[in-house]
Amino acid sequence: MPRYESFNQAPPQLGNQFDDDEGLRSLLRRQLPEDVHRAIEPELREMGRLAGGELYRLSLADRLNEPTLTQWDPWGRRIDHIELTRVWHRAERIAAEMGVVAAAYEDGYGPHARMHQFALAYLFGPSTDTYSCPLAMTDGAARSLLDSDQTDLIGRAVPHLISRDPAEFWTSGQWMTESTGGSDVSQTETVARPHDDGTWRLWGRKWFTSAATSQVALTLARPEGGPEGSRGLAMFYVETFDRDGSCPEIRVNRLKDKLGTRKLPTAELSLEGLRAWMVGPHEHGVRQIAPMLNITRTWNGVTAASGMRRGMALARDYAGRRRAFGAPLSEKPLHVDTLAGLQAEAEGALHFAFRVAGLIGMVEAGDDRDELRTRLRTLTPLMKLTTARQAVRVSSEQLECFGGAGYVEDTGLPSLLRDSQVLSIWEGTTNVLALDTLRALAAPGAADALTEELRDAVRDVKEPGLSGAADLALRTAEHASSWLSDAHEQMPDRVEAGARRFALSLGRALELAYLCGHAEWALTAERDPRPRAAALRLAANGVSQLAEIEPGDSALLAAGIGPELGNER
Repeated sequence: MPRYESFNQAPPQLGNQFDDDEGLRSLLRRQLPEDVHRAIEPELREMGRLAGGELYRLSLADRLNEPTLTQWDPWGRRIDHIELTRVWHRAERIAAEMGVVAAAYEDGYGPHARMHQFALAYLFGPSTDTYSCPLAMTDGAARSLLDSDQTDLIGRAVPHLISRDPAEFWTSGQWMTESTGGSDVSQTETVARPHDDGTWRLWGRKWFTSAATSQVALTLARPEGGPEGSRGLAMFYVETFDRDGSCPEIRVNRLKDKLGTRKLPTAELSLEGLRAWMVGPHEHGVRQIAPMLNITRTWNGVTAASGMRRGMALARDYAGRRRAFGAPLSEKPLHVDTLAGLQAEAEGALHFAFRVAGLIGMVEAGDDRDELRTRLRTLTPLMKLTTARQAVRVSSEQLECFGGAGYVEDTGLPSLLRDSQVLSIWEGTTNVLALDTLRALAAPGAADALTEELRDAVRDVKEPGLSGAADLALRTAEHASSWLSDAHEQMPDRVEAGARRFALSLGRALELAYLCGHAEWALTAERDPRPRAAALRLAANGVSQLAEIEPGDSALLAAGIGPELGNER
């Protein structure tokens, strides 16, 4: 009898992730001078080739491997050795050689250096099993050290952190989280004691340290005898190796078993007299985190946008390969409409993240206008919280585009959703960032600067459809501003209770404004109607999340008490 051959679905494929991403390419053509764009395009294309080829194939082949911790050698010596995956070893070399950190610190592109760097990171990240995490912290550490007055530490560490030589390249950890709290660092228990050689020794436990194999780290500790709370904290630089390559003053208690980012070695560490150098004044430890957070939160937003883009690349390719009810999914109007809605979200996130990246580049290149810094201070938490929440929602819908295959681990697709979930937790949860946004807007001139930012984004919008979408963005922002003023007059609880909805509405309005501004440019400069379609669809997806909700009602619902039950429960 002839052998029965069942149908096998062709999996989705990736091409060059730069050439295939018209959204990124159009953004760069608009934002960069022609000579800069021409100079960096070949390396972006090469990174796109690696991301859609070698690195993507390696990540699929290495899917089941995770970091392993060996605490003891065969003869009973404590070694705490963490073995990384093949993807991470390869990604480290590529990241160094292609300057995924270094590009931000090299001369040549001035205020456009950050756009160049984050374009590399955007292409690189989705195929490297979260190797973007140590790069983000490395970038943040380099910026923090350069902003300090510690010339010895700058000379000791920064050349390694921004090196393109894999043999010289170091990554940095960011050891802030303790079991007493993540975002609230004021309860940090790690103690710093001065040493005879002018350095310090750290004693304590760091509960959640990502990229635990990094050669150096920045961490918070309380100098012995210092005051309680945030004012008593200092920032310290540490190295995780001695001359012989070991560091007995660091104990790796365990690797964390996480929902996602499972290739990222996240550890619980005990510091037992670890040598450290203080970075800056005793009392300014928390304040010195700010430059680092601007960088790492921007990495978070770029990672969110690139993760959504990766899901779209796979879903779009799959739609042409998968037939259902007599035709490819790419010919089914409902499926096409679903993809269009998701693509609009991804493009909104792309423009928001790269707007913040561009502002960082301008500030770092010497533009010291107060208004520019104010805009950056306000936009950064808004961008991070907005894009992170989008990434979770969009990646969930993207898995639906593959039906059951999206739920099956060996397709490699579920990691899109699992890895996106951490983005709304890292560098401040959505609620923490919403409150941070309120603090930023309370600064003198901040509200006016944000209003001008929105108006600047849509100033040149003239096309009738886009004008309506731009008007929606402005009206949403005005409504949010009015809500905040009214809430302040009524009661403090109303402001805090609505902070999340307020910030998300403002973030969505900014995304829509940026996308409308780019779409107008694309119609005029490139005769390309696609960004216009994305902007109109983002507007249709919804912007405002503000409504008249009483804090008391929220408390009742959160406690599980329905109004009909009153106080009987």
